[in-house]
Amino acid sequence: MTSYTIALNFEDGVTRVITCDDDEKVSDAAFRQKINLPMDCRDGVCGTCKCFAEKGEYELEFYMDESMSDEEAAEGYVLTCQMVPQSDCVVRVPASSAVCKTAPEAVAGEVLGVDRLSDTSFGLRVKLARPMGFLPGQYVNVTVPGTGAHRSYSFSSAPGSDEATFLIRNLPGGVMSGYLSERAAPGDAVTLTGPMGAFYLRPVTRPQLWLAGGTGLAPFLSMLEQLAEQGTDQPVTLYYAVTRAADLVELDRVQALAERIGGAEVITILAAPEDDHPKKGFVTDHLTAEDLKGGDVDVYLCGPPPMVDAVRAHFGTLGIAPANFFYEKFNPTEAEAAAA
Repeated sequence: MTSYTIALNFEDGVTRVITCDDDEKVSDAAFRQKINLPMDCRDGVCGTCKCFAEKGEYELEFYMDESMSDEEAAEGYVLTCQMVPQSDCVVRVPASSAVCKTAPEAVAGEVLGVDRLSDTSFGLRVKLARPMGFLPGQYVNVTVPGTGAHRSYSFSSAPGSDEATFLIRNLPGGVMSGYLSERAAPGDAVTLTGPMGAFYLRPVTRPQLWLAGGTGLAPFLSMLEQLAEQGTDQPVTLYYAVTRAADLVELDRVQALAERIGGAEVITILAAPEDDHPKKGFVTDHLTAEDLKGGDVDVYLCGPPPMVDAVRAHFGTLGIAPANFFYEKFNPTEAEAAAA
C-alpha cells in the first residue's frame, strides 16, 4: 500500500511528521499516530479542523459551505477530516502542539565525528537511531554530552537520512564549543528533539534569493540538498557572507550542489578589509534591484539580527518588496541559544 509523508506545522513552531495511507484522511492518520488535530464533527460540516496546505496534492471528499468556502478551498485551505493526500504534503495547523496533545519528537543518536572546518566553525556528524522527519531549514535541540544543557542548530543535512549534520560556530566559552573542541569522541550519546521553526523551504514557484551569514549557511545546505534531489526550473541565487576567507566553510559542497541543481548561482562576500576578494563588505553592498526581480522573488535569510534588520531596510531603500521574505535570526553571542 502506498503511503505519504505529511508534515504538520503547529503554530508554536513544532513540526510532527506522520505517514498517511493513500486512502486515509489526514485527521485519521494523525489520530492513529497519537496526534489529536482539532476536531468536532468528522463529516466536513463544522470547520473545526480547517488548516492550510502549503504543499502537496490531495482530494477533499466533502465540505459544507458553512465549514469552508470554495474560495478558501481554491487558496489551499483544507478540512483535515476530508483531506486524502495524493502526494507528500505540508499542512499548517492553526493550533499549538500542546493543544493537539503532542510534543517535539526525541530521537537518540551518537556522535560519528567532529570536523574542525575553520577556527570559527565545526561540523558535527550524528548517527540517528532512526531517520528524523524535518523540513529543510528547520532546527533541532541537541543535548551537550556531559552537561544538562542543549543547544539549537539547523540541520545542514538532507531530510530523511539516518545521519544528521550540523554547522556550528566556535564560540569561546560556549558549552557546545567547549565539548566539540576539548572532549568530543565518536560514540558519545546525544538526543535530538524537534524539529522546530517556521524557517523552511516552501514550494519553489518563483526565483529564489537566499542570504546566508556565517554559520547561517547551515539551513541552506539542507535546502540545496533537497533541490538537488528534486530539481527545479527556477533560478536560485545564494549570497554567502562571512568575515574572512577562512570562514568560507563547506564552499566545495555548496558549489557541487549548485552544479547539480543547474540554475543556481553562488556569490561569496568577505567583510574583513585585509582579505582580498572580488566582493567585499556586506550583503547590502551588493544586493540590487535586479536581484529582487521587481518583487517576483522569494527571499530566505539566515543570519544575525543586524543582518536581518539591514536587509529589511535595504528593501525599503530599493523600493521593492519581495513576494515572500522568510528569515531566521540568531545571536551567537548569547550562549548559542538560537538556531544557527
